[in-house]
Amino acid sequence: MQLDPFLLDWLNILVRWGHLIAGISWIGTSFYFVALDLSLRKDVPLPKGVAGEAWEVHGGGFYHVQKYLSAPDNLPPHLIWFKWEAYLTWITGFLLLIIQYYVQADIYLVDPAVMPLNAWQASGISIGSLIAGWFIYDALCRSPIGKSTGVLALCVYAMIVAASWGFSHVFSGRGAFIHVGAFIGTIMATNVFGVIIPNQGKITASLLKGEVPDPKYGVIGKQRSTHNTYLTLPVLFMMTSNHYAVITGYPQAWALVGIIVLFGGLGRYFLLRHEVGDSMDKIGWAVPVIMLLLAGAMLLTQPSSKPALNIQVSDDQALSIVTQRCAACHSAKPTDPTIKEAPKGIMFASVDDLKRYAVQIDAQAVRNHSMPLGNKTGMTQDERDQLGAWIAKLK
Repeated sequence: MQLDPFLLDWLNILVRWGHLIAGISWIGTSFYFVALDLSLRKDVPLPKGVAGEAWEVHGGGFYHVQKYLSAPDNLPPHLIWFKWEAYLTWITGFLLLIIQYYVQADIYLVDPAVMPLNAWQASGISIGSLIAGWFIYDALCRSPIGKSTGVLALCVYAMIVAASWGFSHVFSGRGAFIHVGAFIGTIMATNVFGVIIPNQGKITASLLKGEVPDPKYGVIGKQRSTHNTYLTLPVLFMMTSNHYAVITGYPQAWALVGIIVLFGGLGRYFLLRHEVGDSMDKIGWAVPVIMLLLAGAMLLTQPSSKPALNIQVSDDQALSIVTQRCAACHSAKPTDPTIKEAPKGIMFASVDDLKRYAVQIDAQAVRNHSMPLGNKTGMTQDERDQLGAWIAKLK
């Protein structure tokens, strides 16, 4: 499928904007309710059936919030359900996956050097993996493993790392990382759509009939909600990683994903516990651990400082390579049918242009191999080595 680049850009920015709006709404309500649940006071006189309460101030007003063990005797008809934030986040995210990665699979999703796939094959693997991820996760939660929080956490962590290993052996670096984010995001959204809201609906229906609801529905819903909150920061990191070749160009992506999930989840734990008033004596240990994990991620992705190759490359030779391999996109009038204007306004028309953007060329084309996108122009390793040697002589 070939869409006009102008239309594609507008679709991309509008859907991306909607995805951000929905995601901010979902994350905001999720963070709020998890923090609220943990901050409820239980050491004060409480009405019958109330498990805890909180007094809050915001926007010039005071709020008195009470949490019922099951529900009040008379459930009001104007009950507010928080669900569309999650649904719209996933819907807009999947639309963005279609626009950015399925429609432009040969640029962003497929890397022939990793696995030669056509657009339909890559898209099919993508959709199948998202569906399979949910069913595997859901089976783990419903199995005896789900009764042990620690064991379940280890199994879900192993599943995410295994999925990242698989994605890195099928898709481009950029496609692999965004799919780890989509993989986790699909689990989170389906938790809301397939478990949390239906269970809450069963509890509500029982109460409206005057029956005592089965407490297991609340327990299961809280389990999935807790999973969602600890996966939020890792998935946000994955979703923004496609803008940084230092992340997506790392060959051992599965190891990097493992570290990201750890420091992202630990970061969420620290923020959450700090929000509800835990002292630094109890949670301060998390900060140095997060710093160590971040340092480990930076160390893994540090480009190797290879010595300058003992080859002579003239200015004209360097310009010839870039003209042949990069100018299809980075020129005043791009010849690539999917590109309407030079990305980021970067054009390679002269040796001076190459010198001006030498650092970026070295990072994107020489060290990380993330450019040309999808290696559509077939840049060889020898050409990358020549560019690297030419750039090294400029330093």
